[in-house]
Amino acid sequence: MPLPVKEVKLTPPPLSEVVDSFTRSLKLNFKEVDVSVVDCPDLGVWGGIAAPGLCGMSTVADVGGVPNLIPRPKVAKEYSLPTISQLCGVPEAVVIGPSAVASVKVGKNAELVNNFKVGAENRSWFTRVTDETQDTYLCERYPHDSFGLLGNLYLSQGLPGPVIKVSARIRTGHRNFITTMNEGLAADFGETTVAVGGVFILKEGKTKCHVMPGFSCTPIRSDDDVNRWLRFYEMSAPLVHTSVFVSRDPGLDLRLEHSHCFSDHGDGGHYHFDTTPDTVWYEGYFSLAERIVRIDAPEVTHQIGRD
Repeated sequence: MPLPVKEVKLTPPPLSEVVDSFTRSLKLNFKEVDVSVVDCPDLGVWGGIAAPGLCGMSTVADVGGVPNLIPRPKVAKEYSLPTISQLCGVPEAVVIGPSAVASVKVGKNAELVNNFKVGAENRSWFTRVTDETQDTYLCERYPHDSFGLLGNLYLSQGLPGPVIKVSARIRTGHRNFITTMNEGLAADFGETTVAVGGVFILKEGKTKCHVMPGFSCTPIRSDDDVNRWLRFYEMSAPLVHTSVFVSRDPGLDLRLEHSHCFSDHGDGGHYHFDTTPDTVWYEGYFSLAERIVRIDAPEVTHQIGRD
């Protein structure tokens, strides 16, 4: 049965206006801030991304959703990245962004960083709890071309082009890096939806992340239940994050921000915030989406577990 698809075309503001918005909001939360429009560096070299850039047919896709995970998991919900690419009208797309794994393929629930060039290269990573009694975890390469339950993805042709470079150091406020920028967009652009995808690196410091353990044996019915079920860890730089955030939901039941990270030293998971405000340093590259595509939205929805 075909997956239901809805699309909203966007009118992205000029990059210079987003630079101004990011700068204003970040200066309220960080001591040292530098935001500018630059030609995108080779992200394959800079951050291990599956293509050099973020430009070309830029699309944010929200696939499935948290209601596929809670109160009870719908493990049959599995989504093929080549299919998502086709549904979004971006053939042979570069797909980055956070999701859950296809649990039937890896044998359990886990966090996934999609980092995939359709028909060419898979650089995806996943983080799983390896021993729930010892509370240990591991980030490793993910060899599959599908994910499960939910995903917040940024698709493009992976081309070079102008992007927004952001550097923020020494956190002085109480918001995390992504929330700071997204709340700034919401304040500055109001009823205009701005959708952003990109990659950022925690270059110095540590962050609080969670890793989903095995599926809960009992229904999860509140945010308190979610927090009791998840496993939280402090993780160390360098951490590469793929991130998608949207300033305003245009009526599609979107998750407004979501970021997952990976590393080659075993750390990875779902980003919450840094735990070392005096030393933290974020650096990232971001692009604006021309449209949002909502795929297979759950018929029954809720707001639980969207942090």
